[in-house]
Amino acid sequence: MSDTQAFDVIIVGSGAAGGMAAHELSSAGLRVLMLEAGRDYDPGTETPMFQTQEAAPLRGAVTVDKPGGFYDATVDGGPEISGEPYTQAAGSDAFSWWRPRMLGGRTNHWGRVALRYGPYDFKPRTRDGLGFDWPIEYSDLAPWYDRVERLIGVTGLPHGIENAPDAPPGVQLPPPPPRAHEIVLARAFESMGMQVAAIHAAILTKPLNGRAACLYATQCTRGCSSRSNFQSTTVLIPPARATGNLSVMCNAMVSRVDVDASGRATGVSFNDRATGAEYSVRGRVVALAAGTCSSVRILLNSRSAAFPNGIGNSSGLVGKYLMDSVEFSRSSRIPLLEKVPPQNDDGIFAPHVYVPWWLLADQAAGHLEFPRGYHIEPRGGRRMPTTGVGGFVDSGSATYGDALREEVRRKYGTFVTLIGEGEMIPNEDSFCDLDPTTKDKWGVPVLRFHWKWGDSEIRQAMHMQATFNEVFRRLGGAPDNTPFAMPQPGGAVHEVGGARMGTSPENSVIDAHNQCWDVKNVFVLDGAAFVSSADKNPTLTILALAARSSNRILELLRSGGL
Repeated sequence: MSDTQAFDVIIVGSGAAGGMAAHELSSAGLRVLMLEAGRDYDPGTETPMFQTQEAAPLRGAVTVDKPGGFYDATVDGGPEISGEPYTQAAGSDAFSWWRPRMLGGRTNHWGRVALRYGPYDFKPRTRDGLGFDWPIEYSDLAPWYDRVERLIGVTGLPHGIENAPDAPPGVQLPPPPPRAHEIVLARAFESMGMQVAAIHAAILTKPLNGRAACLYATQCTRGCSSRSNFQSTTVLIPPARATGNLSVMCNAMVSRVDVDASGRATGVSFNDRATGAEYSVRGRVVALAAGTCSSVRILLNSRSAAFPNGIGNSSGLVGKYLMDSVEFSRSSRIPLLEKVPPQNDDGIFAPHVYVPWWLLADQAAGHLEFPRGYHIEPRGGRRMPTTGVGGFVDSGSATYGDALREEVRRKYGTFVTLIGEGEMIPNEDSFCDLDPTTKDKWGVPVLRFHWKWGDSEIRQAMHMQATFNEVFRRLGGAPDNTPFAMPQPGGAVHEVGGARMGTSPENSVIDAHNQCWDVKNVFVLDGAAFVSSADKNPTLTILALAARSSNRILELLRSGGL
């Protein structure tokens, strides 16, 4: 690449937002450059599809260099990366920032639950006076949800549940049938007034666009060489490259957006992660899709005479109102599941069913002590066992030999975990800014995190604990008496916000099409654009917003608006 070469669009990042933008813009004929901070990655040759734990070092256990376990798809990444620190503000709850350093980003190892935001999720302040409203409505994004689900493949059935949107007929794939533990759990859920729904998962249950259906080989977090789940590296980037319009540069650590004297973006500057050398590249449009906090960091570090506090920060809102899902779990053993005969019921990695938030009416009537809800994902079954089966036997037990093996077999498959994914209300105490003294190994200021869970989130998590233990009780299981504690901030790896969209330069960083108010040829496509976190996993909404914004970029470039 020559120093003088210019592209129509420079995309920073290659995950959900970056991959979708590359797919849409390159297929439309634009010359696109994708800059990825990590190394190249090929799921077709690098995914451990059939390897079992005994073949892995330490039986696949978590280590410093493999924080998701030996077989996890994340390479060269995790909450700690050598030479790329971040800091915690004094008195703040410690924030965990998971960063992959690989082509495709987090799409290589995410859990594949793909829920649409509902109509209420876009107008939370209108409903209860808390947080902020989006400048768009569900109807604005619905066609883009349809487009994305048809492209990547998402399971689902129409249920007609309030604020849990169904897709139009023919858009989604048939869901897998519930497994034994899910059928049993559903009895308790329904007895408590919950409605159980088929999961919306980005995993193929039948062939789609030349991709094979899932063969239930292993956890989706390992990646997928058969392309049966959604990864940017298997579904979006290959067809974008096939157009001949996409160039990909890996190990390109972008530090800032460059601007000219008029304040217009001219491109970006980046360091080669291998050599440390700094380069600049020019483009007509810069699309930030590096991941929520990475995009925020780039904006804050893009300081110049025109933008002394960083690009997009005339409102002072860059980095503010950071959010994460309230991800809370409890586990128990259900003796009823001891009697289930062995069967081939591995299924897809995601749960086959889930419980959408069921107490909207109670909340609206003021009967609950917290204003926002959560959905429930049940986990269990008889997947390939790990060394954790040793915990099936009491540590003080003298059982050994055949009796020990029989006890493990009897209890195997009886353990279930309920995971709540709750909505966090944005607050002024949760944000990130630039650390005044700490820099990374290339001399670029790093992020400093400030975090505080609100009372609403604490009461919500306590409701999860009581609800989950009641489910266990109704099925004859023991309560999980783990002392109550809030989840670690960032632990859900669902962080959003920090460069939110809005209706004016005074109340937001970007407009309703993800276009920066201050610099018209800069767009923020990833989770940083979110106004609320909702009780749904964010990936599908990131994909839909990126597709919609890419269409806007294309329109503006063709009309001369940029």
